[in-house]
Amino acid sequence: MEIVKLAAEKRVNQGKGPSRRLRVDGKIPAIAYGKKLAATALAVDPKALRVAITGAHGTNNVLELDVKDGERIMAMVRDYAHHPVSRAYLHVDFLQVDMNEPVDVSVPFKLIGKAKGIVVGGLLQQVFRVLPIRSLPGKIPTHLELDVTELGLGDSTKVHQLNLPEGVSVRLPAEQTVASVVAPEKATEEETKAAAAPAGKDAKAAPAAAAKPAAKKK
Repeated sequence: MEIVKLAAEKRVNQGKGPSRRLRVDGKIPAIAYGKKLAATALAVDPKALRVAITGAHGTNNVLELDVKDGERIMAMVRDYAHHPVSRAYLHVDFLQVDMNEPVDVSVPFKLIGKAKGIVVGGLLQQVFRVLPIRSLPGKIPTHLELDVTELGLGDSTKVHQLNLPEGVSVRLPAEQTVASVVAPEKATEEETKAAAAPAGKDAKAAPAAAAKPAAKKK
């Protein structure tokens, strides 16, 4: 992963008034904190921030906050607020990271290939669209993928069967199913159960709805 530099400056005045004036000047209020960093009020350029987290890694990108007084903070975006209409950034929280200590993030999970079971009428179910992982900051993958070509009707792939990059682990039980090929009636039953289940606290790690069967070639 390429570490992106982002200019920042410390804020002395805080509150709604100073924050409003800061936005008029083309900056937004920010705060950086971590195990080894007391909460530090900062100001950053929202346009530069957007560029910094628009790449393949998104908000999982490691940023080097270059503070005007010479201080440098290695961090990742933990949270942000934006305008509901313009989508302009209004505030951002940075979490300090140590490049030698793992962090917990979520990454997109993609299925590739056409499962054998689909040919005989099965339906491919992707249980997770996003997977919660643990990795060193500089080793976070842009996504994880699974080749489902060999999955037959009734087959499934569990967490412990995933081919993961070195140093990356999935924060789910080893026996958790992440993808399967099921009979149509089974898929309908599981979709009904999923729809009735309450939403989890971690929306990013919530199970995804069953994938629609691949369209048949004419």
